Amino acid sequence: MATQRCVNVHVIKARACEPINKAETATQVAAVKEGSASQWITPSIDMRGLKAMVSHSTILPQCIRAYKNNIAGFGIAIDYKEDYKGEETAEMKSEWDRADEALSLLNMDCDTKEVFEDVIEARETYGISYTEVVRNVGGEIVSIEFIRDTPSINKTAPLDPYIDVEYFINEKSVKRPRRFCKYRQQIGGKTVYFKEIGDPRLMDKISGEYVADGGTLDIAHRANEIMEFAIGTETYGEVRWIGQTLGVDGSRKAENLNNRYFEEGRHTPLLIMVKGGKLTPDSFTELQKYMDGIKGEAGQHAFMLLEMENIENRAAFEGEKPPEIEVVPLASILQHDELFQNYLDNNRRKIQSSFLLPDLYVGYTTDFNRATAQTAMEVTEKQVFQPERQSIAWAINNKLLSSYRFKYIEARFKAPDITNPEDITKILTVAERAGGLPPNKAKEIAYKVLGQIAENYAGDWGEIPLAISRSQIGSNSPPASVSAQLEDKIKKAATDGNDAVVAVMKEVRSLLLKMQEGDAA
Repeated sequence: MATQRCVNVHVIKARACEPINKAETATQVAAVKEGSASQWITPSIDMRGLKAMVSHSTILPQCIRAYKNNIAGFGIAIDYKEDYKGEETAEMKSEWDRADEALSLLNMDCDTKEVFEDVIEARETYGISYTEVVRNVGGEIVSIEFIRDTPSINKTAPLDPYIDVEYFINEKSVKRPRRFCKYRQQIGGKTVYFKEIGDPRLMDKISGEYVADGGTLDIAHRANEIMEFAIGTETYGEVRWIGQTLGVDGSRKAENLNNRYFEEGRHTPLLIMVKGGKLTPDSFTELQKYMDGIKGEAGQHAFMLLEMENIENRAAFEGEKPPEIEVVPLASILQHDELFQNYLDNNRRKIQSSFLLPDLYVGYTTDFNRATAQTAMEVTEKQVFQPERQSIAWAINNKLLSSYRFKYIEARFKAPDITNPEDITKILTVAERAGGLPPNKAKEIAYKVLGQIAENYAGDWGEIPLAISRSQIGSNSPPASVSAQLEDKIKKAATDGNDAVVAVMKEVRSLLLKMQEGDAA
């Protein structure tokens, strides 16, 4: 009889454990240069070489200057946030004054907007730029200094551990964990360390080490912060024209070749060929004098006589040809104009395209009119300069001014007025014909064109569109007080010399009179 085998079954229950939570911090691995044992990251491109390429380029300085002038060159302004635009309160006015003072005092050597002009110039040259940020004892940022020697700065990848940082957004204080980088500047054997902007820890600027929790550090040894402005996602940024480096270098070599032609090129205009003889010593001397003195009025209407002698001393036999002199012009082999013109022009266009700049912004304005210039400005403003202004303005509001915890105001970069007066005229004409233009709005637009501040007319009639005014006039005649007020306003505007306002009010008066005449008929 076969023996039955038994199988034991054990039920294993899972132990009670804590629930699995999602990580609250970023889990990606920071890119570090392979084979480097140091925490300091070396730039993949020689930044001083980029600077040399810009200095020797015939188009890069213009493109960089266009960015510099049009992004930050119009200045920094303070404005109320969209939710608080309207009637100004005392609290709002107080915050406005604080913000205006803070921005004005960010740098005592120059206007604050000039600091950001330098930031943009360095960023477009190297791909990244830096400003040193200084705080007072209360933690408020009181000064920023542009770091001119950009290649002297090195940085690390974001370092552990995560630090809880307090942010003030929409009147709320929130904390978020993040990691910070270290920075160092090395010049002439000296090294100074910086911490990243927003890092709440104390750092020794001499050793680059953080102070332990609860520790203290002398104010003179505390490291300042660095605020970086980088292009792209690379550790040290990446210049917009990185794909055009071959063209930039090729254009420089082509220009050098054209320049060397004036020093090393051949400029022989003609060739004197002597057949069957040689020039006499006197003829050679006369030819040398002629070539030396041919310039200016002394060479006008002069003639040259060349004599030669047979190279053989024997008597010539009958039938032998006498010596001959032949002058061959060599102007056809001379370089008449610069070489590689098409190559240089194509490189210039490609470099401009990397900045998304039309010819109008870099000084090439040979083929344009008002319509094409207006279109080029509008497209470039929307596609290039406005996004850049908003990006840097966000950094100012959320990094430089975050410690002030402003509630009502925000900083922004001013923009040029690129509106087309002809388009405004057409819009206003259509609106006036449709009766949707109140007198106050017409006055506001007229004053804005004149560069003045408009005040509304007294009474509610200034906010009533002309179409509604006409309908009211058709039903009943306007009160005499309205006509009297209108006449008074016309006289006052004429006395003040406001011709545009006088024209608008006279137009309103004529419309009122036409309506009255129509009713009477």
